[in-house]
Amino acid sequence: MYLNYFGLSDNPFSIAPNPDYLYMSPRHKEALAHLIFGLRESGGFVMLTGEVGTGKTTVSRKLLQQLPDNTQVAMILNPTLSAIELLATICDELKIRYLKKQASLKYFTDKILTKLTTNHQNGINTVLIVDEAQHLQPEVLEQLRLLTNLETNREKLLKVVLIGQPELQQLLKRNELRQLAQRITARYHLLPLSAVEVKNYIAHRLSVADGNDSIFSQATLQAVYQITGGIPRVINLLCDRALTLSFTKQHKHVRRHIFVAAARQILGDDIVKQRQGKQWTLILLACFTVSVLLGYWIGG
Repeated sequence: MYLNYFGLSDNPFSIAPNPDYLYMSPRHKEALAHLIFGLRESGGFVMLTGEVGTGKTTVSRKLLQQLPDNTQVAMILNPTLSAIELLATICDELKIRYLKKQASLKYFTDKILTKLTTNHQNGINTVLIVDEAQHLQPEVLEQLRLLTNLETNREKLLKVVLIGQPELQQLLKRNELRQLAQRITARYHLLPLSAVEVKNYIAHRLSVADGNDSIFSQATLQAVYQITGGIPRVINLLCDRALTLSFTKQHKHVRRHIFVAAARQILGDDIVKQRQGKQWTLILLACFTVSVLLGYWIGG
């Protein structure tokens, strides 16, 4: 609705995990590097965790673009499955034909192991990516570990990427999953963006959509960081709504009070007040600390 008004060729703040819009902050670059490094190692698992909306899924999409052409990927987007359902889904993803009447853990496992062996003989790497992995049941994770038992003298024939919220870290601390935890060759926890990165993030997404970063004033950018806490998905939601409100009021720039109004519409008054209040508390605390130190220095 507001694209032509602001001279944009595309919606810069869509929440779809489009790799073209991925802002590669230093921590996002580290996350991607850890995944790539882990997949090159001999172990069977790599892990990426982070709070909701920090960009984990988008990083995984970027990972898919970085994988060699001789890679077959199986994607599990809904891991709330039983062990046998998960194995059946892996068969579907790897284009393995099977008879439903013979469905059993052993039957599916044998089918998958045969496929892994065939891929290896043909010079094809096999990668399994599990999103929202914090929802996996312990017995399902154990079944995944068993699949990675097939190996050559140098490497595992199946590499598994686990992507999930921080609860995944706690899940893997369970005693019955210690063998799997020991097989994780690379792990990374993705943190929210800093204040500077929020500014660069918005500028990057506007640039990809052929927009001008001056659409958001400096005061507005400060409010974006203050209210969103640097969570990319929340930034997208609020900036999209703020652009819509600015368009309806025929403002050429997103003003701070318009962004705050957009935040209240989506997050609610209580949350916005709480986050704004927290920011002022931190500022006052910093000022008090500086004044105390300055007085001590002068007095000394």
